[in-house]
Amino acid sequence: MTDLKRLSASRINLFPLLFEGLGLTLIAATLYYVLRDVPVQTDLSAVPVRVNYPAPELSLTDVQGNLSSLNDYRGQVVLVNLWATWCPPCKEEMPALEAFYHKYQKDGFTVVAINDGDPTPDVIQFVEDYGLTFPVWLDPEYIATEQAFKTLNLPSSFVIDREGTIVLSWVGGIDRKALEKYVSPVIKE
Repeated sequence: MTDLKRLSASRINLFPLLFEGLGLTLIAATLYYVLRDVPVQTDLSAVPVRVNYPAPELSLTDVQGNLSSLNDYRGQVVLVNLWATWCPPCKEEMPALEAFYHKYQKDGFTVVAINDGDPTPDVIQFVEDYGLTFPVWLDPEYIATEQAFKTLNLPSSFVIDREGTIVLSWVGGIDRKALEKYVSPVIKE
């Protein structure tokens, strides 16, 4: 008789679990019906913020070992891109940056890609693998991210106009469509 009572009691304890399971199923079904017609966002590129402040004084060594400065590009529109070889969105945006650079280079536009602390041989291999022809600078001490541009996010990009003013700031990857939409007007000014 004791076993029968125990069996009966265990069946009673199953009811709360059954109701919880049924409740979770109803919640899942409701979410499916509510969210099934929500469009999926396919454009995941970042959108820049319009800013207006002087570009920092910054000089670093490029992959060829030459000292370069942002002041060397005064009179041009410069997209400074802070990146790293291990960063997936950085890798993803490089072909778009290269193509955009080639399209607008003759119009006084350049990309300065500043690597964030990777070993020089890794950066050189990355440049070769991606066929990058724009200037690539080395920043082993994180001067660009931590001091000059005051960001810890990679990738981050900043557009400097011909007068030396940062006019756009990005955190996250950039695609060709966004470059055309936001940077082309700065180049054409």
